Amino acid sequence: MDGSGTESGGGLRRKRLKVPVDDAALRELELGDIVFLDGVIYTGREGLYQRILGDGIEPPVPLREISNANFHCSPAASVNDDGTYNVGAVTATASFRFSKWLDAWFETSGCKLIIGKGGMSPEDYKTQLAPNGAVYLTTVGYGTGALLGRAIKRVVDVHWLEELGIAQAMWVLDVENFGPLIVESDFEGNSLFEQQNKLVNEKVEAAYEGLKPPALARYGETTNREDEVV
Repeated sequence: MDGSGTESGGGLRRKRLKVPVDDAALRELELGDIVFLDGVIYTGREGLYQRILGDGIEPPVPLREISNANFHCSPAASVNDDGTYNVGAVTATASFRFSKWLDAWFETSGCKLIIGKGGMSPEDYKTQLAPNGAVYLTTVGYGTGALLGRAIKRVVDVHWLEELGIAQAMWVLDVENFGPLIVESDFEGNSLFEQQNKLVNEKVEAAYEGLKPPALARYGETTNREDEVV
């Protein structure tokens, strides 16, 4: 690992970032980099966005001061005998569902890192994340929820648990070596998923060349809704 926190191995670059992350570190990220985080992150999804942006309720903490990393997830949490909380796993949820909130959220929170799964649309990266200097990190499958949970050193606090429930509450987490996470969008708004989808789609027709059309089809396998069977 060099002085910038970069380690290369197996063709992949590994980056260890301190949260709050600064613009210089974000600019160095490349699509496909493997990222691990140290510091404070917070969970937040539609319940939190609605409460703060939709209902106009003041954030429970000074967001810009505590962290600039927003994790779209649902924690598996329990209460210890002493009243503290234990989060055993944190499973990411699909971020594209929250697209309508993000532009306002960046302005309100100063967020620079969105962590989730599935990514956003290429348009969202170009019109919302990149203009706000933000980058998207995606988790690696469902099985990493427990692995990510091991990287949580402690629950700093939880806000609006009673009002919103475990999944929608704002959990403030102190993490160490939190990952692996994949850089899905970079500082310029480019998308790893979009790039790879183009490569796959270029070869799809060739893969089916010479085969009979499928007996059943569903939307996505036909471009005509009238042809859709399943």
